Amino acid sequence: MTGPRVSTAGLDAGERRIATRYLLSSPILTAARQPAELDLVRRHATALKAMFASQLGYPLIVESSFARLVKAPLPVSAPLRPARRATDDSPFTAATYVHLALVCAALLAPGVSEQILISALVDQIRADAAEQSITITDGISDRRQLVTALKLLVTWGVVAETDGSVAAWGERREDEALLSINRALLIHLLPSPLHQFGTAEDTWSRLQPEPPRRRLRQRLVENPAVFRAELPDDELDVLSRERNDLARHLDENFGLVLEVRAEGALAYDPSGALTDLEFPGSGSAKQAALLLLDELATALQPSADSAVLVDGIRLPGALAPWAQVDAVLGALAARYRTVWKGAYGESPEALRGDVVDVLEALCLGRPVDDGLAVFPFAARYQPQVRTQSATHQEIYR
Repeated sequence: MTGPRVSTAGLDAGERRIATRYLLSSPILTAARQPAELDLVRRHATALKAMFASQLGYPLIVESSFARLVKAPLPVSAPLRPARRATDDSPFTAATYVHLALVCAALLAPGVSEQILISALVDQIRADAAEQSITITDGISDRRQLVTALKLLVTWGVVAETDGSVAAWGERREDEALLSINRALLIHLLPSPLHQFGTAEDTWSRLQPEPPRRRLRQRLVENPAVFRAELPDDELDVLSRERNDLARHLDENFGLVLEVRAEGALAYDPSGALTDLEFPGSGSAKQAALLLLDELATALQPSADSAVLVDGIRLPGALAPWAQVDAVLGALAARYRTVWKGAYGESPEALRGDVVDVLEALCLGRPVDDGLAVFPFAARYQPQVRTQSATHQEIYR
């Protein structure tokens, strides 16, 4: 007696969707760091290239040692997704991005072989910076910026620490490190060579416009939520006329569920595995954000017609004045001072800043001059608070 027959086509479709999700969450996969994921992508490379090109307009480069999904820039209204430091998860500053660009340029300089000593790399960086009237000193601040940039390239698999470590050089400049360069991947970090552009703005303006179906799919795949008020007319038309086809494509190709509301649309991952920002989740800022939303929803009692002006656009939501936000956060910080990060009790401004960053990244709220705009998508979340009897401390899940 034999078991049920499994469709090969069904297995292939399932594997392709898994590979697609790997690439969306990690647009750079390397054999050294993600061998199983890369093997799956390489197995279905032809189909994946065709799907990403037709559905999202994303080029996919697949080589023996890496895969690189080149995503398109998103609209200004999309939440920011900055590179982050490995040490404290803080976002890159403008200065850190400058150091990252200089490191990549130095690695591509003529005469640089497959391996380079970090001291020689730093000499090349400083020479390149001087040509552009950029000052790179030997001080601890600039060394840490370089370390942060190099660590990101190590994470991406662009460079590898063959002997010694970048971190040790950052702390003691007399230490040395030998770096190996994945040159084949390095040249694909940017979607096109920068030398062909005269200004930074040209890198965006010369991109070919995508058709509305593709633009809308890009928004829904990359953003937590989109508002109707922020969609151009052609994308609104696609959302209205082709809703069922859109939902089917998002499910079949990416494992996302489309939820269309009066205020906009949301494409969410039921498993929660695809998101780059878990919410609700662990961490004091996320816990504070969740509890703040609950308190504000109770106090504001927004109706279906409630709206707030954000960047000149009338969006569904309610406005909580900053005084109200600070009062709620202050009360929450006092209540949970034994379980939240200690700095929040000492700095209400730090607590407010981190909470607002979380809400803005998830399209649950946005700061405006007069206060915090809270959006209807926040109604999806409900805090659950329980008491830990052994210590009588309240914790969340």
